[in-house]
Amino acid sequence: MTRLRLLIVALALAPIVFAVLLVPAFAQAVESGAEAAPLPAEVMKWGFIAAALVTGISAIGAAYAVAVVGGAAMGAVAEKPETAGRALVFVGLAEGIAIYGLIVAIMILGYLR
Repeated sequence: MTRLRLLIVALALAPIVFAVLLVPAFAQAVESGAEAAPLPAEVMKWGFIAAALVTGISAIGAAYAVAVVGGAAMGAVAEKPETAGRALVFVGLAEGIAIYGLIVAIMILGYLR
């Protein structure tokens, strides 16, 4: 594998590993609290994994979209400088993918409370 592929795989797997390692600690903290856990630990585990996946995958998708759109936009700006404003709008739209993923992850974590 090339270094780029290894980096992409590491970035994709890091949120999953992080969520799986922290789930027992969070589940135990909720169960040992004064209040009873509203959700079983198994549901919380999958909720944390889902939040990590949606954040990681949307960030990777946004990075790829920004790379493709940004490269094309800079090529268009090099040929026609007055298109710079429109090019920034398209790069911002591509970056919105990561924001949507973060919003969905916050909604999932809010449900787990």
